[in-house]
Amino acid sequence: MSSLSTHVLDTAHGCPAQGVTLNLFSADGILIFAGTTDADGRCPGIPPLETGRYRLSFAVAAYYRARGVALADPPFLDNISIDFGIADDGHYHVPLLVSPYGYSTYRGS
Repeated sequence: MSSLSTHVLDTAHGCPAQGVTLNLFSADGILIFAGTTDADGRCPGIPPLETGRYRLSFAVAAYYRARGVALADPPFLDNISIDFGIADDGHYHVPLLVSPYGYSTYRGS
């Protein structure tokens, strides 16, 4: 079994993104976990995972609207999905650096 963590950073405001709703799905679309980022932009409680393919989905437009950011309708970025694989036992960290018009991710430590 592997552990998974995520960290959402708001690059537009230069701070952790508190209040981002996220969902973790299996490869066949089954919801495994739903949560919201805390004051540090992290989401505790993600369960251990088997090897396989997964998707993390982040509701970034709702986050920016809650912060009072005026977004187009529809927004350029609404929900960001990151498809990733777990190939072995260990720790996997999937950070998301986001603004209303761009994002970046990588495998962290």
